[in-house]
Amino acid sequence: MAIIAYLYYSDVASAQRFLNKAFGFRKHGPTNKDAHGKIRHSAMKFGKDLVMMGCPGADYKNPRELGQATQCLFINVASVDEHFERAKKAGARIIQELADTPFGQRRYGAEDPEGHQWFFGMQSRNKGKESRKKGKKV
Repeated sequence: MAIIAYLYYSDVASAQRFLNKAFGFRKHGPTNKDAHGKIRHSAMKFGKDLVMMGCPGADYKNPRELGQATQCLFINVASVDEHFERAKKAGARIIQELADTPFGQRRYGAEDPEGHQWFFGMQSRNKGKESRKKGKKV
């Protein structure tokens, strides 16, 4: 069983380039295009996980156009510090700086060019050890 996110983008091709450069996603499977060559449906992988994406048409408004977030995705990564630097270097809009949380994660948040929010993190080594010493489940 798996949950697969499906995100709408006004410009799927541009979103794919950004997700690859900033976050390390890779194209996956076939791409469906309309008669004008615009991508209507595609998918990308991050490790073993899949994100599908499509363009719902001219009436669609992405989160940036709406002026508000409509969702966020959280993705575990092996090295959140390195991932954060990659995203910043690629020009991702950082919405939450890299930091340790009180609940044992080290994470950051970023937006893609269309305003979808992405959070990347990992178990914080320091907080995880402190919580285990205190007998708490992390």
